[in-house]
Amino acid sequence: MSEHHTNRTARLEVRIAPEALAVVRRAAEIQGRSLSDFVVAAAQEAAHKTVSEVEIIRLSRAAQEQFAKLLAKPPAPTQALKKAFARHRTLIRK
Repeated sequence: MSEHHTNRTARLEVRIAPEALAVVRRAAEIQGRSLSDFVVAAAQEAAHKTVSEVEIIRLSRAAQEQFAKLLAKPPAPTQALKKAFARHRTLIRK
């Protein structure tokens, strides 16, 4: 386990049930971490997971192949798309 020291300037306060605190404290002891380090690491891990679930699009193999095929050879623009581009040009002038 590598320690990563950073300049900690922000503070987070939470209220927690005594039973939950006991479990978190025990888990921190098992990992040989301070309670604060354990809580920060667990919160960061949960936050990264939550963000990646929203920001990363996962596709099946078939969907990946279809996506790559459409990128390599996109279909011709439809009339609705041409109309949308024309409307965009009139609204957004550079």
